[in-house]
Amino acid sequence: MWPLLFLSVLSLSTIIERFWFWGRFLLKQGQILNRIMDTAARNWDLVAKVAREHRDHPLGNYLYAPLRLADPDPEVFHLALESAADDELALMRKGDKILEAIIALSPLLGLLGTVLGLIGSLSSIQISDLGTESTAGVTLGISEALISTAAGLIVAIVSLAFYRIFQSLWFNQVRVFRKTGSELEVIYRQRWLESEDHRYPINTDLEPSETADL
Repeated sequence: MWPLLFLSVLSLSTIIERFWFWGRFLLKQGQILNRIMDTAARNWDLVAKVAREHRDHPLGNYLYAPLRLADPDPEVFHLALESAADDELALMRKGDKILEAIIALSPLLGLLGTVLGLIGSLSSIQISDLGTESTAGVTLGISEALISTAAGLIVAIVSLAFYRIFQSLWFNQVRVFRKTGSELEVIYRQRWLESEDHRYPINTDLEPSETADL
């Protein structure tokens, strides 16, 4: 029961920490997302500054990764987005491995406690004592041994329920990151193409024969 008690405390602390993280994350996400994307659509020159102000948030740090580069190629911009997304999404899964371990270990520890309890209870029984009052305490020992299995299952079930909740939140953020990154990349590619047109304008004053030679 002591290992199960330790796992239950560890599971509870992990669940509380993850709830605190996701609560703060989702509370600010909409405001940060709207501000950065609106700035990118209206005034691209200010979007890097706005994203830098929200680097303490995973979404803001993700969008700031390509914006801090100095006029990158669109392919480099895309790679920076992908790399930042991998890093941020990996950090957002903090605690999942702990819950996975607790889900796997708790039932096994509970079963182990029950088996050891049954061994201890049944080892004191002799065949000649069957049906007598001396075996009355054996049933009590068996019921106490089964408590560890019940405790292990409870810890595992509660941990699994919250683990699935956190997984669903994480998968939803994967979709948000992809959608947001794609929109920002489209805006940047349009700006890049416009800057390329201004950088290398087509000379319309050339004669048709000269244009053909070019």
